[in-house]
Amino acid sequence: MSNCNQCIIKELNSLNVLSDDELNDISRKKVTHKFKKGEIIFEEGTKLNGVFCLRNGKCKVTKLSPNGNEQIVRFIQCGELIGHRSVLSSSSAHLTVTALEDMEACYIPKEEIYDKFKNNSEFSMNITKSICTDLDKANISITNMAQKNVKERLAESLLFFEKTFGLDEDGYLNINLSREEIANSIGTATESSIRLLSQFKKEKLIELKGKRIKILDKTRLQHITDGY
Repeated sequence: MSNCNQCIIKELNSLNVLSDDELNDISRKKVTHKFKKGEIIFEEGTKLNGVFCLRNGKCKVTKLSPNGNEQIVRFIQCGELIGHRSVLSSSSAHLTVTALEDMEACYIPKEEIYDKFKNNSEFSMNITKSICTDLDKANISITNMAQKNVKERLAESLLFFEKTFGLDEDGYLNINLSREEIANSIGTATESSIRLLSQFKKEKLIELKGKRIKILDKTRLQHITDGY
């Protein structure tokens, strides 16, 4: 079992303010889980008894609409904590988290999170800031859904993917999403996302190779995002 004191992942989240003794407490109690691509970490409505810390990999966070359609709310990557809002509020999970690739996550029991939240003011402040940031991002996403058309939302999402996940060694976006997942992330039908990606390719804004996408003209994509 890896020790949280030696783990560089802690520097990417609220755990970075904990003392060595506090991190040792967590190390003794945490359990590392491996997830396959497509495997659900936890589902909407689940009562969570702990928080997950992503050691590697990427996840999608989704919400089911009343008609059963999946809406991708946001994406999570290496270093982020998952489930802390539900654990601290003692409520069921409001969202479903699914692995987008083979990955590992450390499961930290809620008692450890409660204890550190209660006794370490800097940790509780960092967790609170993290929750506020998530809510700010959700508000921006809701606003964009209401005010931007599908073409603008797709352009914005492609730029977001590059900024958030970077590029692989061949210059493609370092995240592989199906056309359905892209559609679910921008709130449209799969057919619309396929048509718009083909249009972007024809206009030499992007290059497509299977699921892989390479951005060729960031300036024009930004202009589309801005509505002109």
